[in-house]
Amino acid sequence: MNPNKTQKPTKSEFKELSVYTALLPVFALILMLFYNVFFVFGDDALSGSNQFILILGAAIAAIVGFINKTSYQKMLEEVSQNLKSTSGALLILLMVGALSGTWLVSGIIPTMIYYGLQLLNPTFFLVASVLICAIISIATGSSWTTSATVGIALIGIGDTLGISLGMTAGAVLSGAYFGDKMSPLSDTTNLAPAMVEAELFDHIKYMAITTVPTFVITLFLFLIIGFNIEINGTPDISNKLEAIDQAFNISPWLLLVPIMVVVLIVKKTPPLVALLTGTLLAALASILAQPQILMSIAESETFNFETAYKGVMQSITVDTAVETSSIELNDLFSAGGMKGMMDTIWLIICAMVFGGVMDAIGALSKISKVLLALASSTFGLFASTVASCLALNVTASDQYLALVVPGKMFKKAYQDKGLAPENLSRTLEDSGTVTSVLVPWNTCGAYQSSVLGVHVADYFIYAFFNWISPFMTLLVAGLSLKIKQLKMV
Repeated sequence: MNPNKTQKPTKSEFKELSVYTALLPVFALILMLFYNVFFVFGDDALSGSNQFILILGAAIAAIVGFINKTSYQKMLEEVSQNLKSTSGALLILLMVGALSGTWLVSGIIPTMIYYGLQLLNPTFFLVASVLICAIISIATGSSWTTSATVGIALIGIGDTLGISLGMTAGAVLSGAYFGDKMSPLSDTTNLAPAMVEAELFDHIKYMAITTVPTFVITLFLFLIIGFNIEINGTPDISNKLEAIDQAFNISPWLLLVPIMVVVLIVKKTPPLVALLTGTLLAALASILAQPQILMSIAESETFNFETAYKGVMQSITVDTAVETSSIELNDLFSAGGMKGMMDTIWLIICAMVFGGVMDAIGALSKISKVLLALASSTFGLFASTVASCLALNVTASDQYLALVVPGKMFKKAYQDKGLAPENLSRTLEDSGTVTSVLVPWNTCGAYQSSVLGVHVADYFIYAFFNWISPFMTLLVAGLSLKIKQLKMV
């Protein structure tokens, strides 16, 4: 018997993919996503169609693998390993959903907004707008929610004062995306480290190196603008403050919960422990401070153990909304709970399937080699990542994909350079998350422009935080400032 007929091919017998073949599934994925988002589903693409496109991309990669004699079993094993590596991130996302629900019904988020709105001052309106949106976005983890609620109110106030709509929109988006980027409640802040197997809070702390200076520059620029424009009148926010005060029992004591969570994070408590603690403390705070809201959620006229239990559990797990007398604020006072995180979790799972198959067929390894050859320096690698994220925001028209695809493509290249995964996750956010709003046909650009009623071209130059961020990450890389090295095990 000829042994060659029954012997399985060894690793050395597999033919290495050409760079064009390795990139074929990536190009196919980008084209499909571009059509899916730009021509068909628009903002609704994240509800499921983008996820299936990732599966189709994995299928194309699998066909390439079969032609190159990669076994189905090997692909399945790589997918399994990828999914295993993200299990912690998926649990964190679920807990983030639980935290956002309890922080709403306990009055923690409304309290932050209540005190944040009082920062408004006519002379420093633009700076105050940045700070208010940053606070609210950190508390909610959502730039979209921030701009669609308080952002709209600030646009109206700014218009009344005679301030350019583009200026106000730029201030709103600068603050909203700073908060979105730095909040552990944000889906993109969880997605970026999940793509590269970095720890959530390590990622957030490492982002501060580029994000805080960019934010300070943004505040300084708006301060200069504020001193050089004429302000007419005084902003009236009394109706919004009254609406919050009527719906919630506002108290500075509620801020002890987020302070305790921050302390746990600083003490390097495991993310799941910190988030679970924050959820349970907020649940207790809701029972003590907001019994009327729990009664409303539970649809009960009496407050007892069952009412409290039902109200808290619903806020943790499913959609929750608290109505106020202000229509503009009602969208802000809603949370999706653990259920609200399922679209992002679904996206991560499908991205891991695509990445696992690409890994198994040797495509990511080949792409990494080419990237390392093109980007011989550390700065070159950072610059290539920034360029890829910007290109995905323009072509695939979605910020999530601008994190997912480059995250999987560059992961091994950063490892081969001896760079810690936080370098990649930070660069993904600096260039992928925040610049999405600067592209008119991107889902973020289209959404924010529509919600605020200001065209992207009008707010582009004033969205200082958003367009300075990628330059800041390149500056830090070029100066080799605190470039974290990979720990050798």
